[in-house]
Amino acid sequence: MPSSPEDTADPSGSPESLILHTTDNGVSRITLNRPEAMNALTWDQRERVIDLLSEASADPAVRAVVLTATGRGFCAGADLRGAPATGDRVPGDVARTIRLGAQRLIAAVLDCEKPVVAAVNGTAAGIGAHLAFACDLVLAAESAKFIEVFVRRGLVPDGGGAYLLLRLIGPQRAKELMFFGDSLPAREAERLGLVNRVVPDEELTSTARAWAQRLADGPTRAIALTKQLVNASLDSDRATAFAAEAMAQEINMTTQDANEGVASFVERRTPKYQGL
Repeated sequence: MPSSPEDTADPSGSPESLILHTTDNGVSRITLNRPEAMNALTWDQRERVIDLLSEASADPAVRAVVLTATGRGFCAGADLRGAPATGDRVPGDVARTIRLGAQRLIAAVLDCEKPVVAAVNGTAAGIGAHLAFACDLVLAAESAKFIEVFVRRGLVPDGGGAYLLLRLIGPQRAKELMFFGDSLPAREAERLGLVNRVVPDEELTSTARAWAQRLADGPTRAIALTKQLVNASLDSDRATAFAAEAMAQEINMTTQDANEGVASFVERRTPKYQGL
């Protein structure tokens, strides 16, 4: 995906220059901007992404989020060189690092109250692949590819990889990807169900903007509650899922958008949702 002038990395290397952020027409756009490193995430970059997703949840003016990147890579994984120094390792350090790092990042996407669209412009490897898979909708450029790179390094997948892949494509396919670590082209990822749609590289940005704008123009609270229902139902029994559905309906019917939706249907006109 071509980079615009404002997507050029700042030599200062500040989190604000390496994770770009704009908000326009209700859409928050978060752009990983470290193309020379295939957008490998450092500790401070990860924290900025988490903060921006949290801010999107809390800001009524934000009604959808796009997560994308500049250059040839979406995200090559974690860059551990950016992690704070910790001294000698003691038992529990690794588990704590994973909980407070990679898992917090993935949870921030899953828990964001606004729909998150991934626009995958290139290679998504390791935690970078999981960052994309955690999003609500995944668009991929034809040149994009996904790699469960952990096994190549003798590592166990982190960042919720086993949790996400199992639920997206089932245990057998998930094990195949994680055991072998083969590169998965965008079209094959689409066939497996990891990607919603593959588009020509030059159409990725415009398609992501169009999808995000449709979401931003929709009934924000209804979409947020729907996201919560779908995500929670993966870990719920039927009784719990049905109870959550009923409560979501109860909550949503108090919103202005729900009233507008019903009124527009009765009056045979296009609804005008305000996100309230």
